[in-house]
Amino acid sequence: MTVLTPKSSLTPVKYKAYIGGEWVEAAGGATFESEDPFSGDIWALVPRCGKAEVDAAADAAHKAFVSGAWPTMTATARGQLMHRLGDLILQNAEHLAEIEVRDNGKLMAEMLGQVKYLAQWYYYFGGLADKIEGAVIPIDKPSVLNYTRREPLGACAMIVPWNSPLLLLSWKLAPALAAGNTAVVKPSEFTSCSTLEFAKLIEAAGFPPGVFNVVTGFGAETGEPLVSHPKIAKVAFTGGDASGKRVYQTAAGHLKPVTLELGGKSPNIVFDDCVIDDAVKGAVSGIFAASGQTCIAGSRLLVQQSIHDEFVDRLVKFAGTAKLGDPRLMTTQVGPITTRPQHKKVLDYIAVGQQEGATIALGGKPAEVEGSRSGLFVQPSIFTGVSNRMRIAQEEIFGPVLSIIPFKDEDEAVAIANDTIYGLAAGVWTQSIRRAINVSNNVRAGTVWVNTYRAVSYMSPFGGYKNSGIGRESGLHAIDEYLQTKSVWINTALETPNPFALR
Repeated sequence: MTVLTPKSSLTPVKYKAYIGGEWVEAAGGATFESEDPFSGDIWALVPRCGKAEVDAAADAAHKAFVSGAWPTMTATARGQLMHRLGDLILQNAEHLAEIEVRDNGKLMAEMLGQVKYLAQWYYYFGGLADKIEGAVIPIDKPSVLNYTRREPLGACAMIVPWNSPLLLLSWKLAPALAAGNTAVVKPSEFTSCSTLEFAKLIEAAGFPPGVFNVVTGFGAETGEPLVSHPKIAKVAFTGGDASGKRVYQTAAGHLKPVTLELGGKSPNIVFDDCVIDDAVKGAVSGIFAASGQTCIAGSRLLVQQSIHDEFVDRLVKFAGTAKLGDPRLMTTQVGPITTRPQHKKVLDYIAVGQQEGATIALGGKPAEVEGSRSGLFVQPSIFTGVSNRMRIAQEEIFGPVLSIIPFKDEDEAVAIANDTIYGLAAGVWTQSIRRAINVSNNVRAGTVWVNTYRAVSYMSPFGGYKNSGIGRESGLHAIDEYLQTKSVWINTALETPNPFALR
């Protein structure tokens, strides 16, 4: 069963927003363009929503939360809907992947597998929906029954970035729906189309109108009114730390809970007892996969001095073989930068690295790729001679730019790893179980990979320390972010005690 829009022709596809179970245009029919990062073609027109559409979506989500079919549905029935959605995702995975690749330029080789994997979040949390339990508390008060209930929060705003729209949406949406919440989603203005296609699957799965809504547009026009809307009970955001702080400040003004998954400057630490070929592949995976456009990018490669020169030589030779090309081809290994502002930012940081005195060991320039008219490619780039105080070692670049930093011993490696405002992820390459455990314990990061990199699962919590965010997504912990606890007291005494005294 295919329910998605077929691949577009030369005429741009015109999308509508999804609000209250209806497909609607923005006020006055306003739209903005979506550019294919590889071809440079304008392939879609997306509604430019504003406050009016945000108000309508928040109202619809709130109404669906407090009345109609959704709040009266059993948790088991909610789970069954989510399983049906998972089935539809699998049936339409190739279509969704094509839309993602066209919208953000990531590799089909990655996106097809990623979209197929999405279904597991809906299966996992769908199975968890009817296993949310309170507790009977053996209270210290005689003649009182005290128990707790775990209840949903309400209408939740979900603001999703451009690098992995459907994956990062699912990390929020699956636990939120399982807990009984409703959602208003604002995708990035650069990659809105896959979320609008996904809304068709929500509709086909049979979710009641208003449970899921999509408003598309820009931060100031759409995102800020959504975060501050009085009918939005919770905000889940993934993006840069500067934007995350603004979301946090706005939500705090309305006393709304938040989940923030923000930036990273993750250390990938290579010790001299590693399997060098494996660590070289891990370094490449950490920074050049997805063209470095991932929050968990291992953008700081810490290499022990005793193997530094040999390791860098092998790494430069291997990374230099990476095939840049059309992301739709399964043989392509590095695709374009997704947006024009990000392309400029990456090149600006390469210039900063040179000005700071680092040495370019590989790349360092824009790349021309056959068949691409966008001009959005950047060569995989490696800097050596980097100090951890340099901007290229401290600031998130979000592109295929690697900084290599030497270290003497385990203590220095951990000190350098932790010497950043971020704490999202880290990698450790060693054959010593003692070292693997000690370094994992001492690195201040929400995820630590040992002898692997860039692995995620619906079963394992994900989130950051320090400026990398607040809260956790995926795993059992995630559903707690979308629940609140109510304490119920029932007096069973035959007589009422003194009404003027605390009971």
